[in-house]
Amino acid sequence: MRAANHPLRPPPRKRKRRRSVLLSFLGYGFGAAVVLFIAASAGAGYVLWKVSKDLPDYESLSKYEPPVMTRIHAHDGSLISEYARERRIFVPINTIPKQVIAAFLSAEDSRFYQHGGLDFQGIARAVYKLVEAKVQGKVRRVEGASTITQQVAKNFLLSNERSMERKLKEAILAIRIERAYSKDKILELYLNEIYLGIGAYGVAAASLSYFNKELKDLTIEEVAYLAALPKAPNNYHPFRKTQAALIRRNWIIGQMEKNGYVTSKQAEAAKAKPLGVQLRKLGAHVFAAEYFAEEVRRQIYKEYGENKLYGGGLSVRTTLDPRLQRIARNALMGGLAQFDRRKGWRGPVSKIDVSGDWGKGLIDMKSPDDISPWRLGVVLTADAKKAVVGLKPTKEQDGKHVDTREAVEIAFEEVKWAKSAKTKKVPKAVTDVLSPGDVIYVAPKDPEDISGVWSLMQIPEVGGGIIAMDPHTGRVLAVVGGFSFHISQFDRAMQARRQPGSSFKPIVYATAIENGYKPTSIVLDAPIEIEQGPGQDIWRPENYEKEKAGGPSTLRIGIEKSRNQMTVRLAQDLGMPMITEYAKRFGIYDDLLPVLSMSLGAGETTLLRIATAYCMLANGGRQVRATLIDRIQDRWGRTVWRHDQRVCENCKAEEWTGQDEPQIFDDRQQIIDPHTAYQMTSILEGVVQYGTGRSLKKLGRPLAGKTGTTNEEKDAWFVGYSPDLVVGVFVGYDTPRPMGKGQTGGRVAAPVFGSFMKKALADEPAAPFRIPPGIKLVRINHRTGLRASADQPDTIIEAFKPGGGPDDAYSVIGMSDVQEAGSVLNDAYQPAPQRPTFGSGRGGLW
Repeated sequence: MRAANHPLRPPPRKRKRRRSVLLSFLGYGFGAAVVLFIAASAGAGYVLWKVSKDLPDYESLSKYEPPVMTRIHAHDGSLISEYARERRIFVPINTIPKQVIAAFLSAEDSRFYQHGGLDFQGIARAVYKLVEAKVQGKVRRVEGASTITQQVAKNFLLSNERSMERKLKEAILAIRIERAYSKDKILELYLNEIYLGIGAYGVAAASLSYFNKELKDLTIEEVAYLAALPKAPNNYHPFRKTQAALIRRNWIIGQMEKNGYVTSKQAEAAKAKPLGVQLRKLGAHVFAAEYFAEEVRRQIYKEYGENKLYGGGLSVRTTLDPRLQRIARNALMGGLAQFDRRKGWRGPVSKIDVSGDWGKGLIDMKSPDDISPWRLGVVLTADAKKAVVGLKPTKEQDGKHVDTREAVEIAFEEVKWAKSAKTKKVPKAVTDVLSPGDVIYVAPKDPEDISGVWSLMQIPEVGGGIIAMDPHTGRVLAVVGGFSFHISQFDRAMQARRQPGSSFKPIVYATAIENGYKPTSIVLDAPIEIEQGPGQDIWRPENYEKEKAGGPSTLRIGIEKSRNQMTVRLAQDLGMPMITEYAKRFGIYDDLLPVLSMSLGAGETTLLRIATAYCMLANGGRQVRATLIDRIQDRWGRTVWRHDQRVCENCKAEEWTGQDEPQIFDDRQQIIDPHTAYQMTSILEGVVQYGTGRSLKKLGRPLAGKTGTTNEEKDAWFVGYSPDLVVGVFVGYDTPRPMGKGQTGGRVAAPVFGSFMKKALADEPAAPFRIPPGIKLVRINHRTGLRASADQPDTIIEAFKPGGGPDDAYSVIGMSDVQEAGSVLNDAYQPAPQRPTFGSGRGGLW
């Protein structure tokens, strides 16, 4: 049968018509598809155009300067403190260890060096797993497919908003960033920007914060843990989410092995180790350096502003000597506690129930965290001879307190100091002072031996400060501004303005010696009346404790015995305007009121200023300016400030080729004659040997200094020095009030100075003070100041300027006539045949 005549086949005319309809339909369908494609493309193009129109400028990444924390270092390079809103240390990519890079690539973007900004394989894998989960009816979190480049785009240029528009912008920016920057640059931006928890931004800061290590010192398991943190730091907290952190860390170690960065053996060993997190402490990192660090912070804030301080990445090299800082802190704490003991026992801090877990009761009580080795404790049992004290549990790294309980014994010998502050009753048994439940402070008698004898302590009410300086440069080597920075941030060494009392007298006497007086010049020490003007009472200055006037005395005796009346006479003869000028030269006051009471130290100043003035006596009369900072560098390592402004061009030679050693000139201004400075040093040595500071004589080394005590013993000072170290000490209540009869600078402040010097100079040989050329050393009678022979009693060696020497006879400043002089002079004195040529004569010279 012919196919054309098949009964089921349509006639030829009908077949042609049907084929025509089919072709027409296909033509229309293709056209519609083209139109739809063009429309979709146009729509997509419009969306991309609209999204791209508002894109931030990715070229700003080339000028990226992240906020970097300011770091403050001691003079030996050890870290003191850090200041930042975001704790970040910027590190170039070429200094980041390969192992760190490997861990982050394995965790976040293993194909980083293969893709062009978008990882299509990763996207396909994420979509497949999502669809698979839906088919299986599982609830699955969408797997992230963002590349490191996308994360850079989001972190630097976009917000954290969850929207399709933001994802589109992120993708477009990622492609553009890849075209504009190298892979290493993109990775550098990422590793320095990411937040890794506990306030740490970037891998370098995180390395220090979590492990207290530099990047180069991290192990495989440590870098893997850091790489676990970008997704959600709180989900992998080392203490609160330890198990989750271990699982995530070990998965990353497995990825590192899979990608060929570590061997199977290394991976297994790393997985077997604990997290090993050692959180770095915040605050001052050098023991007891809080006051020093805070003063440096204030200075940087004042000079450079808040943004530079907290985000400018400054590197500050300070003058702090950590060893001297520890010694200063212990000396001041010990001195303040010793003084406070003399005032009596004020009673326990509180009282708690000790029938149950007394440790929990102590944990609930706040106590300063910077008074180690002091510990808060509670009396568990007490009898006549001893008390058992349970100690407040210490904290672990996670902030929790340990479960173990510690206790120490306190013998009666370490309690018997605690006479009642109210009744002054002296205890005869431990139970006279302590009873079970009393919350108290205790401390080891020897801070280096906590297993030895423990003593009862109490937080001192009195305040104080200590400062140590290099007299040749003005560099501040140590500062302690109070008993505890935790209790009070007010710095009594740098901020407190108090009357220096007699510690100001050396400036008055230096003024006199600079202007023609000698250490042997005689000034009358006797009652004096000063008219202060119309309507004002007559001022009658008195010596300390109304001590009997010594009559005509040498300038040396006036300082050694700290005589007020003869100091006023001397100031009256010199004229207060001259003393005001020298006080300004020495930097103690900017504009001292020129009235005679100021010669006794009635004007307020700081311990820093008075100690700086003593530096100029110690260094031969050269002006120095106090500084806590040696050098400041910016984030790029460029020096932007130096304390020493001298320039040494010849110091830049790369090698020695026989040239002379570079000479650096001394640019310090000479404010007083070097001979005057040495004469004052010699007189101030006498304070230690024979005068108000003689408690320091037992140290057995050349020391010079001066005590200071204000009216009613409200302030106690001692400022002194060895040839190369100046130390100032102040003790007094923050709200000035009497410290008690006899609580003078010699009794309260000098022991703190002595305690510091004993340890600070323990390894230094006892060296004499340097004598400038031309000084004449002559033996004199210590009391009269007249020339003496070696076989005479009570003689000393006195220093005189070139061409000078002791007088063979004497003249007295402050005597109005011959008859008055004759009535008070000791038989050792002989009348002077003629009037002296120095002095103004205001006080009456004879």
